[in-house]
Amino acid sequence: VQLQASGGGLVQPGGSLRLSCAASTSIASVDLMNWYRQFPGKQRGLVAAISSGGNTAYADSVKGRFTISRDNAKNTLYLQMNNLKPEDTAAYYCNAVTRTHNDWGQETLVTVSS
Repeated sequence: VQLQASGGGLVQPGGSLRLSCAASTSIASVDLMNWYRQFPGKQRGLVAAISSGGNTAYADSVKGRFTISRDNAKNTLYLQMNNLKPEDTAAYYCNAVTRTHNDWGQETLVTVSS
């Protein structure tokens, strides 16, 4: 699956952004779709995950602020980010996992600053 992430940008603390990840093929059968983020000099870490059945999981640092969703009809994964904090500043990546593939989109940069 080819993935195209978008929606990053500059936002003030307390603001919101919605990241999108458009897939080149159907995602209905993709077992797991994830959002990761990477801070400078750090390894990529999981932010949120959603299964093909709609079950979700979140990193503790974003629980209650971020919401992951998928629209199988539009072949798109989303990450709604509310109440953003400066520590959310990072490069964000979407990821699709099946039994045979582990595919990544390109980064979309999120900067939270006043």
